[in-house]
Amino acid sequence: MSRPNEPWRLPVADPATVRRAGLALIKADWRSMAVVVLLAGLAAVAGLGGPWLLGRIVTRVETGIATTSAVDQLALGVLVCAIAQLVLTRFALSHSHRFGERALARLREEVVDRSLALPARVVEQVSAGDLMTRSTMDVATVATTLRNAVPDVFIAAMQLLFIFAAVFVLHPLLGLWALVGMPFVLLVTRWYLARARTAYLAEGEAASEVAEIVAATAEGARTVEAFGLRRRRVLDADRAVDRAYGAVRRTLHLRTVLFPVTEFAHSLPLAVTLLVGGYAYLDGSIALGVVVTGSLYMWQLVDPLDRVLMWMEQLQRSGAAFARIKGIGMVAGEQRSGLPAPTDDRIEVRAVHYSYVDGNDVLTDVDLTVRPGERLALVGPSGAGKTTLGKLLSGADTPRTGSVVVGGVPVADLAAADALGNRIVLVTQEHHVFIGSLRDNLTMAAPEADDDRLLDALAEVGADWVKDLPDGLDTQVGSGGEELDPAQAQQLSLARVELADPHTLILDEATSLLDPTTARDAERAMAAVRADRTVIAIAHRLQTAHDADRVAVVESGRIVELGSHDELVAAGGPYAALWRSWHGRGDTVDEGRAG
Repeated sequence: MSRPNEPWRLPVADPATVRRAGLALIKADWRSMAVVVLLAGLAAVAGLGGPWLLGRIVTRVETGIATTSAVDQLALGVLVCAIAQLVLTRFALSHSHRFGERALARLREEVVDRSLALPARVVEQVSAGDLMTRSTMDVATVATTLRNAVPDVFIAAMQLLFIFAAVFVLHPLLGLWALVGMPFVLLVTRWYLARARTAYLAEGEAASEVAEIVAATAEGARTVEAFGLRRRRVLDADRAVDRAYGAVRRTLHLRTVLFPVTEFAHSLPLAVTLLVGGYAYLDGSIALGVVVTGSLYMWQLVDPLDRVLMWMEQLQRSGAAFARIKGIGMVAGEQRSGLPAPTDDRIEVRAVHYSYVDGNDVLTDVDLTVRPGERLALVGPSGAGKTTLGKLLSGADTPRTGSVVVGGVPVADLAAADALGNRIVLVTQEHHVFIGSLRDNLTMAAPEADDDRLLDALAEVGADWVKDLPDGLDTQVGSGGEELDPAQAQQLSLARVELADPHTLILDEATSLLDPTTARDAERAMAAVRADRTVIAIAHRLQTAHDADRVAVVESGRIVELGSHDELVAAGGPYAALWRSWHGRGDTVDEGRAG
């Protein structure tokens, strides 16, 4: 739970959901898991052969029937069993690691998909540190488990199962004494598990809080300095670090109880087997070879039990991390499949209400139809709801009530199912350059595009600078590579739009952050991608509205006027007032009024 005045935190999946998700990871690659089970079982059986053969050697020597050749043959069998166990274990681990990497790849993809599918209202409210730690630190924790802990623990568990079964088959009395340490293990494990989930979830939340404070302080560093908030931010950070330290100490306390007790518990059977077996041998009820074999089996228990113990804490930590990761999907929801294809490219908005905060609608009872091929301008005061309406039209978010459909199919469902294809693309004033090659930055919009098509798209938006790059399309761009200026970054973004070939293009003040010269270049680039497409322009320059087929005026979350430029000017309403204000000032509009 968040404290008062703190950002809202994403939910955490319950244990049943986590178990189902874990089983789903296994079922998705069950053939590989079946191979791992088979190899691990064979390795465990091979490991049982060595002690049994050593017991046979001791028995033969004790009874005086051993010959040199017979002992040599049995010793060779011990060596063969050891080599077979080594080879089988190696292949079991190899297949298990591959299974873990594939499962991790699916999990990473799911985290990215679910994070991108979060509703805008959630992104506005959620703690940035919470989302960041779930998608980085928690995924890394689960990655360690899938790569190392799961393979090691699974093979160790198979070995334990076969060793205990072999001891009972060898002699029931030794089998009973082999279980002497189990009550201690069960009691301390039950105590640990009852507290571990809560403790590790609290540790993850505390880490999220520290990350949130660090990120917020770094982002608002100038504001902190300007208002003299340094001491306050340091105090907040100290409190968060103290809470994180306390959470780590609680998990450490759990381990200081678990580890010593389990270490004692799995060392006890070997000592008891030697003691009881020795008395039984002196009494004549158990052969010396059986005692030796049983003792060796008990000694074999130490290594797999140690491995299980070593990874116990990691499994609990990753279980809590997995629950936090699955919590992202609880907000984002499941992707829909089997959606019908839109009948056409007409976008219809009906009775839409939307709010970022419950009880405070940003859009109220909005109705709008966007005809295929038309140019529609959205204008109005800053904060009127134009950008929010643009997000709904693009499918980036869903309305609280009402509907936004394209060709009769909800736009948001198509976007969430990645079925929107080349229909609707939203271009904002933020243009991101991804770390990688220029080709990678372009092919994400059209994976099958060849180099000629990529270069044509760049030429279409006027990106002549690509000719001067040292390695052409293979040039590394973004952080650590070739730095692109704002105009070049926007041209790259628009080239992606050209490659995606959308039918409908939504432009959200895409040039408002650029200087006048750069903005003119960007306007020319956008003119190229606007051709032959439906265009919805969220305008802060009323010349855009003047050139549009229709203009929608948004005020206080409602569309108060809709018509052509000439019709609205003649009507003498809010748009006419905006036009007169803009026309009188020259070439810019008062952003406080026209936004």
